Amino acid sequence: MSHPYRGLPSHQFWNTGVTQAPPGALDPMTSAKFQIEPGDQVATMGSCFAQHISRHLVKRGLSYFIAEQGDPHETAEANSARNYGVFSARYGNVYTVRQGIQLIDRAFGEFIPSEQVWETVGGFVDPYRPQIEPKPWGSPEQVVQSREEHLEAVRRIFLESDVLVFTLGLTETFISKGDGSVFPVAPGVSGGSYSDDQYAFINFGVNDVIADLHIFIAKARKLNPNLRIILTVSPVPLIATFEPRHVLVSTTISKATLRVAADEITKLYPFVEYFPSYEIISGSAIGAPYFEPDLRQVRQVGVDHVMRIFEKHMLQSTKTATAFIPDTAPATNQTRNVVCDEETIMNTLNASGLPTSND
Repeated sequence: MSHPYRGLPSHQFWNTGVTQAPPGALDPMTSAKFQIEPGDQVATMGSCFAQHISRHLVKRGLSYFIAEQGDPHETAEANSARNYGVFSARYGNVYTVRQGIQLIDRAFGEFIPSEQVWETVGGFVDPYRPQIEPKPWGSPEQVVQSREEHLEAVRRIFLESDVLVFTLGLTETFISKGDGSVFPVAPGVSGGSYSDDQYAFINFGVNDVIADLHIFIAKARKLNPNLRIILTVSPVPLIATFEPRHVLVSTTISKATLRVAADEITKLYPFVEYFPSYEIISGSAIGAPYFEPDLRQVRQVGVDHVMRIFEKHMLQSTKTATAFIPDTAPATNQTRNVVCDEETIMNTLNASGLPTSND
């Protein structure tokens, strides 16, 4: 009797593809359209998890493109505190694709937001990267000057990079009702002041994200026709949701939305690849051992698993993912020192003593 599943590869069955995979060796990626070659200039942007990829590229001695360099007279720690080298430029977290589009348009003079500076306790911040400095700037002029230097670096990234790794993080965001500006965190969290008259909450759906990815890719490739793009979805859950529902439900919907959008896009473009970091960390075969006790931050053992698979498929290497038993060691400094702008939501709530509901 004929059977349509007979003879399919083992990775297409849960039992052999997932259940029987040794701990630390689960590999949900079956092929790659392209690989990062020696000498390729690789840039990163996106959510918190993207920082792990950049650190691994540096560790492997590859050409991680840092267009915005720190002060050579400062210590590495001082420059790190000012977010130099965290991403290829000091844009902070680019959580949504709409932010990415806005970044390109701002860098190349296609869009000038009406809000240039937010006031906060002790000074001023950039609304589009409010956590980029350890302390607020002393004047609006300093914010503007730093931004001009930053946008020059952004221009270099889109013009000179060979590969861009873009980690999609969120679908929820806040926008200006005036000109549509998109912010990494809600006004009032890291600076500025929130008003329903001035700002609106938006939660991008699948069609929104797909449309935005088409626009982002078109703009990026117009600037750099040979640019290759690797999309990933961050496995880090939402720290809070503005939707009137449980944060776990919002997290599931948000990640599913981003994952479906990435899948649709990668089917259409030969120069766009998807890397399954989300699946490796969040897959049911892995579960809690790869998360810190807060069940948000990814432990180093999980990051190592992701990067072994990344190296196997996305770098010019023939290394095989080796099995290992996940340990229960506490977080390392490497996993703690990850910049996540959205964490300021809870930090500011805790600092101000504002309680959250237990409902």
